[in-house]
Amino acid sequence: MRRVFISVLVAMCSVSAFGQESHSLYMEHEFNHFDRYAYQKQNRFHTSVKPYQMRQVNATVNADSIYRIDVNGKIPDILLNRSWITYKRDDFEFTIDPLMNFELGRDADYDNLSWVNTRGFVLNARLGKYVFVTSDFYENQAKFYDYRRGVVGNTKTIPGQSSYKTFKDDGYDYAWADATVTLQPDEHFDITFGHGKNFIGDGYRSMLLSDVAANYPFLRITTDFWNIKYVNLWAQFQDFTKHYDYGHPHDKKWGSFNYLDWSVTPWLNIGFFEAVIWANADSLGHRGFDINYANPVIFTRPVEFSVGSSDNALMGLTGKLTLWNNHVLYGQFIIDEFKLENIKAGIKHQFNKSDSTIQWGWAANKWAFQVGYKTFDLFGLQHLDVQAEMNVARPFMYSHIDHISNYGHYKQPLAHSLGCNFREFVLIGRYNYKRLFLEAKHIRAMHGRDVAGQNWGNDIFKSYTNRQQEYYNEIGQGQKVILRNTSAKAAFLINPRTNMNVYVGFTRRSEEADGSKNANNLITFGLRTSLQNIYYDF
Repeated sequence: MRRVFISVLVAMCSVSAFGQESHSLYMEHEFNHFDRYAYQKQNRFHTSVKPYQMRQVNATVNADSIYRIDVNGKIPDILLNRSWITYKRDDFEFTIDPLMNFELGRDADYDNLSWVNTRGFVLNARLGKYVFVTSDFYENQAKFYDYRRGVVGNTKTIPGQSSYKTFKDDGYDYAWADATVTLQPDEHFDITFGHGKNFIGDGYRSMLLSDVAANYPFLRITTDFWNIKYVNLWAQFQDFTKHYDYGHPHDKKWGSFNYLDWSVTPWLNIGFFEAVIWANADSLGHRGFDINYANPVIFTRPVEFSVGSSDNALMGLTGKLTLWNNHVLYGQFIIDEFKLENIKAGIKHQFNKSDSTIQWGWAANKWAFQVGYKTFDLFGLQHLDVQAEMNVARPFMYSHIDHISNYGHYKQPLAHSLGCNFREFVLIGRYNYKRLFLEAKHIRAMHGRDVAGQNWGNDIFKSYTNRQQEYYNEIGQGQKVILRNTSAKAAFLINPRTNMNVYVGFTRRSEEADGSKNANNLITFGLRTSLQNIYYDF
């Protein structure tokens, strides 16, 4: 029996790995192998919708050829280029690969080592011509003796991943998974049902919909026609603001999102975004999914008014300007609520700060924006890429009348990790030579922290009706905090199929508030597969 199993395994591994069993690509920032091709303006690629679809990437570049190493022998080829287990027939194919993150870290301010022990697998399969399946599973134990420990303690979740149970007194034990089933009947439609994340935007952050929070169940319909990509997304989220005993389900809420990206010219894209969040249970009991938001070709803001609801509705715009192929300007603007006369008063105040009689800074003037620039092959040096970005959010942005209808999930925002009431600047430099990847990143943010039980507009999980003042609200109010996060990382890519790599990194994080400064220095190294973005730069 053992010989039969080994023979079958060898046969499966010997089949060609370069099929189209994968439907979509992962969104990891450090190993964005395809961006330099997707952003070439002649391709008119809709780069603001992530994850990318494999068929559309392959129309611009052969995804399997990037970073491939020619080696002799099947075993070296599997270890360095291909999926570990592969099976292929005309009507069915699949691949299975191991997932891991074995990390050690040290912060000089702590006596113990930080570590992460992650084991898992990823399955990609094609059933017939039109059905694709993806499933990832991660089992984790971790101990954080560094700045991450405080955030985990405050949110009761591992950022972007899952809730946890205690492991050996001061550690964390948690599992998380994502899985999707996709029907792709033709080149125009793509219907995906699953549990995972979505991202709208061209930046490192997104002020519309990001992958900061944990996975969630969703149904996504993507329509491609002419020079337009149209995304309809419905999702269910969990509210963690109330504490329940173990075994009691958390409160649920729903989200409906529509996004249209139009390639106006080869060098200009504009997009239109809207979202509505509503509680699963209203004041009368169970509400559930509201069928009024199921129509995929209608603006949801008028629907919200027509049903007489107080749901949390947001609307936004995106833009991308591509110059000379390698230079990209991008931006986002999103509003929650506003009154034009109060915005005019705020503008007037900026030019006449001595005028204290006008009512500027209305609390319900809730908006956020992003402006950014990225370039590839800077100074003609191949694979030297730079990105600069500014993100701004007004106080109380993304919050709502009741705590459950905020723009968040699993005690984390659905947009920016800082929530609101902040200004942030991000600068990233990346360079790779063959399979050696280098990254340097600096983030500086100023945000206003809520203190002493007061609501100054930093916590999106608080009702904005319980605020300190109606007018004169400005970014940074409350306890002003200056946050700096500087990091450098070197990684060697072992296998691009799962971005398996060995790495070493250094992070310096400092926080200044009320004249005091707290700084941490963390060194990490390990072996990992990098498919998902895990944000620890808070």
